[in-house]
Amino acid sequence: MSPAMISGVEFQEVVRQRRMVRRYSPEPVDPAVVDRLLRHAVRAPSAGFSQGWGFLVLDRPDDVARFWAAATPPARAARPDSWLRGMRTAPVVVVPFSSEAAYRRRYAEPDKAGAGPARDAAAGAGGPRWGVPYWHVDAGMASLLILQTAVDEGLGACFFGVPPGRVAALRAEFGVPEEYAPVGAITVGHPAPEERPGGSATSRRRRPLDEVVHRGRWTT
Repeated sequence: MSPAMISGVEFQEVVRQRRMVRRYSPEPVDPAVVDRLLRHAVRAPSAGFSQGWGFLVLDRPDDVARFWAAATPPARAARPDSWLRGMRTAPVVVVPFSSEAAYRRRYAEPDKAGAGPARDAAAGAGGPRWGVPYWHVDAGMASLLILQTAVDEGLGACFFGVPPGRVAALRAEFGVPEEYAPVGAITVGHPAPEERPGGSATSRRRRPLDEVVHRGRWTT
């Protein structure tokens, strides 16, 4: 098998085919596939190998329903739009969390003494903040691996945000420690037969490389 092949699908095809799927069929997702999504997620890089992430996996109907009840503002839940109605059909929801405290603890350890952000880490949670919140960045990279693995498995997935006003309810419903913050949520399932590409990607052009890549010097 060519090194460019991953589970029979060329990597460039996985990248090309990835899109956000917002409506799913009733077909369940094989638990072994869910496990592969997560095994790939934890292969993501993390600053200092801190691995300050956590993944709440909801793959039973009652638990998925509890997620939507906790994460949806009451007014929207009372009058769900087409997006919410479609997303609720997903049989699996994975909520990736990140812990800033885990990164500060890691960079306070002896082997990280003198590292760029170590001075901030030693100052504790109330000290100066890092220039970039790598705990969120790393959880985001892990989330992308879940999205790409879903494509490789012939599934659909969609990453979306948790409303800030519903984070406390989400934590309380599922017993999530206070130090963990959701970076979003991911629905996973088999795309519904009638599901078609939608959202901004269908109404906005993809910016060409020469607009976003700057070689040697930033030019406009």
